[in-house]
Amino acid sequence: MPRRDRHKVEGMKAFAFFTVICATAFCCFAAGTNSMERFSPHFTTNTKILWQATNRLPGSFWIYKRLPTRPFLASVISNAVILASLEARGFPKPSTNEFFMAINPSNPMGMGLIFFLIQPSTTTITYCTTNQMLSTNDVPDDETVRRRAFECAARFGLGRAYLIPKDVYSASNAPGRTDIFTNGICARGIYLSRKLDGIGFFGDANERREGFSIEFGSHGRIRSFELVWPNLERYQNSPTASRAEIIHFIRAQRIIVIPNADEATYFQRVEGLANARTFTITQITPYYGEGVFGETPTNDAPPEFITPFAELEAIADFGNSNATVRLLSPVLSSEVSRLLAK
Repeated sequence: MPRRDRHKVEGMKAFAFFTVICATAFCCFAAGTNSMERFSPHFTTNTKILWQATNRLPGSFWIYKRLPTRPFLASVISNAVILASLEARGFPKPSTNEFFMAINPSNPMGMGLIFFLIQPSTTTITYCTTNQMLSTNDVPDDETVRRRAFECAARFGLGRAYLIPKDVYSASNAPGRTDIFTNGICARGIYLSRKLDGIGFFGDANERREGFSIEFGSHGRIRSFELVWPNLERYQNSPTASRAEIIHFIRAQRIIVIPNADEATYFQRVEGLANARTFTITQITPYYGEGVFGETPTNDAPPEFITPFAELEAIADFGNSNATVRLLSPVLSSEVSRLLAK
């Protein structure tokens, strides 16, 4: 199996750890306990929290609601089959039922496995193949990956106005192997985040997020893609939290510190932030995500709402050193008030 390059691997580990932290923290919110404090800086009253972020947020954000499940259009399904080069297998008809196709050729190496999945319940189409997984021949460069990704997304009716491109990533074969592995880049891919009101979704191609992700391998062949595009409608327009409200949220030890890449001493770092003399917020970036900030789903069904939140970047100054810190925060005034009341 291929290995992401070091930057990608560390990002995956950090995001996986971040997901666990968020899940735990959200459970704590829902239970009304103080366990959330473990993920938050314990600033003393002597720590100055300053706001120097120059980017401006809109005065309000829309909360979106997921509409009932409906079949994918026949044109979307047929274009997905064509992108997967599975035309010879036929074209599934639009349905609210799940469709799954797996092709597992007899191969002692386990190579050549192909699967194609349509899940109307999550509004997802997924394709993946291990063909040419070890080959490093003529893998497209970053510019080609971006261009072709948008061309493929257009097959589903998704233009640039609906998408925000994230960084191109590389996948490489396992290092240190001298037998069948070529120990080089065998694929490049990209995640095109869905855009709502000019704002993208948090995450990357390793996590199922709304948008379109695709990976190209040897000779530019499509090795995998995933379309996640639920039908949404605007539900409620909610005022943005003020600077004072977010700073209060930080003071109340309710904010989540995001782990650094491949971090083994996360909780020690969080505890150490209490020694900061000043904590300066330098940037705030809004994102959309599935679900409601601070609430855990009660079943396996897709979340009903799509809501905004924010990533903060800050500088913790300890006097003789400083550190950059990334944090996760609600961005709606109503959510700040709701979470502080728990």
